[in-house]
Amino acid sequence: MKKYFLTGLATLLPLAITIYVVTFFVNFLTRPFLELVSHLLDKIWFFGEVPIPVIRLISQILILIGLFGFTILLGAVARWFFIKTLIWVGDGILRKIPFLNKVYKTIKDIIEILFASKKKSFKQVVMVRFPNQNCFSLGLIASDAPPGIGKNASIERVSVFLPTTPNPTTGFLIVSPRDDLIYLDMKSDDAIKYILSCGMIHPQRKES
Repeated sequence: MKKYFLTGLATLLPLAITIYVVTFFVNFLTRPFLELVSHLLDKIWFFGEVPIPVIRLISQILILIGLFGFTILLGAVARWFFIKTLIWVGDGILRKIPFLNKVYKTIKDIIEILFASKKKSFKQVVMVRFPNQNCFSLGLIASDAPPGIGKNASIERVSVFLPTTPNPTTGFLIVSPRDDLIYLDMKSDDAIKYILSCGMIHPQRKES
């Protein structure tokens, strides 16, 4: 009899303590809002009369869901603010380090142009006669060429980036007359895939 009692106690006691702790924390978290939510729920309940204990239970569940969602939202805002602050502080430090600030600013400007800018840089795919007149290379129009490049100022020139295979992050920057370019009906990311795959992944035509 004693063994059975101790076995039952060892089984029941952890469960009872767990229920007590959970109930304590649920009551602790929901008590400040319970009367308000219960009153509102009682006013808008459309399914007939409901016993007060049931109203209070549903109110506690709704409060817990609301607290859970609010906690997640608060954590996301705090995390975003913390990370943004770290980025801002790190950006300020890097901009003050001699020599490194020049490299950092240049790289940051390039990345912002590639990924954050709304301009049409690197959006148009073209073919350029490179490295000689008998060969063509895929390129991306970066921008209009700076003023003063070229002997004939009346010729419109553009800056074209020619990515290399299989590493498209390196390449050649050439300045070409706009009329010498062959414009392709191709997405820029498809052109990069084609270059990256050494010509094995064929690009698709743009959808009109």
